[in-house]
Amino acid sequence: MAEITAQMVKELRDRTGAGMMECKAALKEANGDLAEAEVVLRKRGIASASKKSARTTKQGVIGSYIHPGSQLGVLVEVNCESDFVARTEDFAELVKDIAMQIAAADPQFIRREDVTAAVIEKEKDIQRARALAEGKPEKILDKILEGRMSKFYEEICLLEQPFVKENTIKVEDLIKSKIAKLGENISIARFVRFKVGDAQAAE
Repeated sequence: MAEITAQMVKELRDRTGAGMMECKAALKEANGDLAEAEVVLRKRGIASASKKSARTTKQGVIGSYIHPGSQLGVLVEVNCESDFVARTEDFAELVKDIAMQIAAADPQFIRREDVTAAVIEKEKDIQRARALAEGKPEKILDKILEGRMSKFYEEICLLEQPFVKENTIKVEDLIKSKIAKLGENISIARFVRFKVGDAQAAE
């Protein structure tokens, strides 16, 4: 069994924001391997983040991002449980990252449940016609549709999009890691994305 030093515990705490005792226990479980201990904490943190997801979020901030050149801008409201967390650097960083995500990836909805029935049906029709045009057999059409709709949600739903700064995780995972670190539920209430010329196109 590797010796767990105070320095190792401190380093893990700095990396994850978890408490000293949790860090020490995770390091013991990972036999002193820092990267493995971080995984242990993330698994536990995300589990505890799920428990917090039912808690009300009435505080928060409205963040903004203007892309260089001032042709594209985003406003987003991100909520948490307390004014204290809303004022932290970690929360501000998350809000900024989400605003940048919206600017870069142009989501249409926050979560899968928000996608309207009309949008879903239209996309299913498109993908069904596409699959048939590709000569896919009728009997596997449902399976193909399922996969393509999953990809569709990943493109249009903010929480399901790969995070632009680290595309191995989804935006939802980024938020869960902050919930675990800050100890409060966090949710995205709404956003709007402005692009010069889009208003005329919509008229």
